[in-house]
Amino acid sequence: MLVGLCSDTHDNLTLARRAVETLESVGADAIVHCGDVVAPFTAVEFDVGIEFHAVRGNNDGEPALAGTVDGFGTYHGESAHLTFDDVDVAVYHGTSEQLVEALVGCGTYDYVVRGHTHERAHDERNGTVHLNPGGLPFPGADDAYHVATLDTASGEVTFHEITP
Repeated sequence: MLVGLCSDTHDNLTLARRAVETLESVGADAIVHCGDVVAPFTAVEFDVGIEFHAVRGNNDGEPALAGTVDGFGTYHGESAHLTFDDVDVAVYHGTSEQLVEALVGCGTYDYVVRGHTHERAHDERNGTVHLNPGGLPFPGADDAYHVATLDTASGEVTFHEITP
């Protein structure tokens, strides 16, 4: 299964649309958003008939966001434990580094996917892979927006640069 990963779209409709187009073009079977969609009008960009999951980010304060996402996917709230092809994935926005470290270190998950820092990350610690697809570029973080794909059969992770 090919799982698309994105985070921190922050109501940038152009990049949200391009992220979805990219994930569709590579054949993603599911999309996981690690938070900071922000508003319902951005969330609906992900309503493309692909399995969709989202967690809450620290900027997701719009009360209608959860209901909008639940209209076409699943809004999990603070975090999610997802299973794709017997691969266990924790999803959390990443607001607390202590919590991220606990998820990575607990040994329960094959992957811990997070956002918040706007910086791509891909490292393995004690059998758990820690992934951050990145977020909107800003000084001190990534210089371009990226999404990632995770192939659950091979474990291959690929980052895809998104251009406006």
